[in-house]
Amino acid sequence: MKFRFCTGIVGIAALACACTSGNVKESANPGPITAGKHTQVETTYGTIEGYLDDDLYTFKGIQYAKAERFMPPQKPDHFDGVRMAKIYGPKAMQGQTFDYSYKPTDYAFGNNFVMEPMSETECLVLNVWTKGINDGKKRPVFVWIHGGGYSTGSGHDLPCYDQGNLARKGDIVGISINHRLNVLGFTDLTALGGKYSESVNLGVQDMVKALEWIHDNIEKFGGDPDCVTIAGQSGGGGKIGTLMGTPSAKGLFHRAIIQSGMNTTAIGDGEASKQFGLAFAQELGVKPGPDADFSKFTYQELVDASRRASSKGIRAGQGPVRDGKILPYHPFGEDGLPLHDNVPLIIGTNFNEFTFDISNTLTEEEAEAQLAQRIGAENVPAFVEQFKKVYPGWGPEAMLYMDTMFRIGTLDMAEAKSARGKADTYLFQFMWKPENNVLGASHGMELPFMSNNIALQREMTGSSESAYALADVMSNYWLAFIKTGDPNVKGQVAWEPYDAEKGACMMLDNECKVLYHHDRPLMEALRRR
Repeated sequence: MKFRFCTGIVGIAALACACTSGNVKESANPGPITAGKHTQVETTYGTIEGYLDDDLYTFKGIQYAKAERFMPPQKPDHFDGVRMAKIYGPKAMQGQTFDYSYKPTDYAFGNNFVMEPMSETECLVLNVWTKGINDGKKRPVFVWIHGGGYSTGSGHDLPCYDQGNLARKGDIVGISINHRLNVLGFTDLTALGGKYSESVNLGVQDMVKALEWIHDNIEKFGGDPDCVTIAGQSGGGGKIGTLMGTPSAKGLFHRAIIQSGMNTTAIGDGEASKQFGLAFAQELGVKPGPDADFSKFTYQELVDASRRASSKGIRAGQGPVRDGKILPYHPFGEDGLPLHDNVPLIIGTNFNEFTFDISNTLTEEEAEAQLAQRIGAENVPAFVEQFKKVYPGWGPEAMLYMDTMFRIGTLDMAEAKSARGKADTYLFQFMWKPENNVLGASHGMELPFMSNNIALQREMTGSSESAYALADVMSNYWLAFIKTGDPNVKGQVAWEPYDAEKGACMMLDNECKVLYHHDRPLMEALRRR
């Protein structure tokens, strides 16, 4: 393995972030948008036409697979003529993405979720951004998989999911995908037998089909099928971890990025999921065997039946499960780790995560009282003691609002991966806060930065000069990793690989720096509660 060591004090090395000035805001006079034969690509299934946005070829709503209800995805049909690929395809069936997007909160305003049409049969689509088509070049490929747990979301429901700026800046091919979700994507019906004997982890099977389409077609879009990075945040990060442990996905990607997505407890038990599938079928009056059929029910009837089955105490949620075939192992368990031995990984969390309304007026006593409700009064003294050692001088609100959900599992995943000694793991903690500090370094705050999309998500970031500067630095790190498997960039703070002995972690803020095992004692105090 290649190790890059930062100069400074061993234990806590603080290194100033060399913020470059290459991040150029959108031009006031962008180039024209054109389409026609010069924007056509012949895929393995037929010819599609996108459009040229200034210097960027853009294709939206490309069908990568087809599927009947509760059935594994299949290759799409061949078609004649030219098919338009200029608008986003529909997202998977779901409840409204984050119902609170309609409520007047700062988080809803900052995320600015896009309201999109939904379809059960036409949601297996992907989008492509590239600076060249049919040109014989082999650009690195970046595949973004959306968040929203395993129930909601799409490759377009946040403005900053647009991959255009990253593709422009780094001359890569950017891709985002949709796949089946919730009851349609993650109900295990294999116990019913018959035609449903392979109906498990369908959303995972969809993602693999998307990667297969990319492998077979991306050269026509100027991409390299042998240099593919998969990345995601929140539920998308969990999906990346899941794909790392999916045998059918092996070889279809070569690097991975997990942002605020924990897999240590997110993979369900296959036996419990089978029992849930039987209970779900029973709620609908569907009996196991060759005559089992779910085609006559509405989507809402399926959702309602799933909720009724869940209420009966069967411990199986709608998410990936170890089914013995599609996902035979836990991705970060002893059997699953070898599947991604040669895949470098960036993994990390945000300092605040799921706290979206930060008060800066709390006294220490008020913070401790609220902490007691969350972690138990008996655990507060040890937590406070460790917090003050790790973050000296920070206010009591930081103690209350720091993430206690993702960080422990993320450290465990980084340690398990790095211990294999096969491919480097790079750990980060995103610390940047908007100037009004209401949202803090909350869940998803890093997204406009790594995708170089501050202008598209100004409601979240505030569009300050410091935001643009950090976006330039972060997108440089991400682009370097996409291209080489190593995030290090000349002129920026060296990002050392993580290992259990030193515990290097890149702190992403206005002043970027590397710390060593800075929060491990604090996380261990939380683990012991």
